[in-house]
Amino acid sequence: MQTTQNSFEQFKLNRQLLNAIEEAGYTEPTPIQEQAIPVALAGQDILGIAQTGTGKTAAYTLPLLMRIKYAQGQHPRALIMAPTRELAMQISEAITQLGKYTDIRTVVLYGGVGPKTQIEALRKGVDIIVATPGRFMDLYFQEEIVVKHLNAMVLDEADKMMDMGFMPQIRKLLEIIPRKRQNMLFSATFSGKVENLSHEFLEFPTRIEVTPQATAAEMVTQVLYEVPNFRTKINLLSYLLEDKEVLTRVLVFTRSREVAGLVHQNLLNRVVPEAELRVIHANKGQNTRINAMEAFREGNIRVMVATDVVARGIDITEVSHVVNFDVPLIYEDYVHRIGRTGRANTVGNAITFMTIADEYHIRKIEAMIRTEIPRAEFPDDVYIAETPFQERQDMLREIDNQRRKEDPTFKGAFHEKKHNYPTTRKPSGNTSKGRRGGAGRSKRR
Repeated sequence: MQTTQNSFEQFKLNRQLLNAIEEAGYTEPTPIQEQAIPVALAGQDILGIAQTGTGKTAAYTLPLLMRIKYAQGQHPRALIMAPTRELAMQISEAITQLGKYTDIRTVVLYGGVGPKTQIEALRKGVDIIVATPGRFMDLYFQEEIVVKHLNAMVLDEADKMMDMGFMPQIRKLLEIIPRKRQNMLFSATFSGKVENLSHEFLEFPTRIEVTPQATAAEMVTQVLYEVPNFRTKINLLSYLLEDKEVLTRVLVFTRSREVAGLVHQNLLNRVVPEAELRVIHANKGQNTRINAMEAFREGNIRVMVATDVVARGIDITEVSHVVNFDVPLIYEDYVHRIGRTGRANTVGNAITFMTIADEYHIRKIEAMIRTEIPRAEFPDDVYIAETPFQERQDMLREIDNQRRKEDPTFKGAFHEKKHNYPTTRKPSGNTSKGRRGGAGRSKRR
């Protein structure tokens, strides 16, 4: 490995770590790694603002591995907190990869499965714990975790932790762990809640921000379709997924598990074979979710339908497209969703479906990412279904609620305004006007 200033040699890591880095295929540090690793090695607290896919996991795990050096004693010396089971597992895998030439012991703790195996692993001795807050506190109160030796703590995806309601557990945790420790907090956004947490958690931190807050991934091409209703969304998604040569590995995001189930069922009946399609959400068992993510990561599954439970921190390269079937109501989640594609310096694509009730949220998202999402012309070959009465009424009520939120004096119009959405259209024979890169497709219901 070369010893230039633009290599991992500059950090003076031990040879075991440098060998593992080289074997992992990392040739030079990313911006977050270049800035965070020296500060972390110096023992300072860090406030890191960085999107997923920027290499922040290695930015804090390498200094932790360097600090711990080797296995010692029975009890943990470092703790990494993550909001989801999937992210906790990914962090644990990164530590295993980077620490392969050390004897450092890592245990990952998460809910959704019985604690017996995790407790047995803890009792064998552990140096680093990676955990979700709920399971960690459960095992602490069962006296399976001793915290007095902790001298380093990382909160990853802190903004998502707060969105998911983990602040009570985090505050309890801060009360029980030693005060003298190194702290690192990483977040993709720096909201008011994250700022307040940083004041509670960090002491004179070095702030590292490698991209402007909530900036959409630079390697991702974004496009938006104006769509009148749920049924037409299904038709458009089915049409797009016909192009297997372009949409090679696709993540489809929905707001709820109910919608995820409906999308999965409709795709299964129409365009995607069962062997190429999975759906994951909070109601799915842990093993089912793990197996589905592994199959998707390995390329055995072409289309994954998911709720935002997997939007954060899952590092799957070569995701060709992210489809926002529903516009997220937590606007930062838009950045995290589209950050699933365009990773590791590869070009990605993000497609968003917008109804009239979503326009309000899209304007907020565009203001946050400081760019307008380009509108795409609706494909001629897609059947546009008529909007059912109840669905239309629900959207109009939602628009009134949005106006009321902006103007408390607004009394409610509950009327339809003019939009540029495609009108109801039935297929009229085969054409060749598909708009997925020039490939012609026949009209479909």
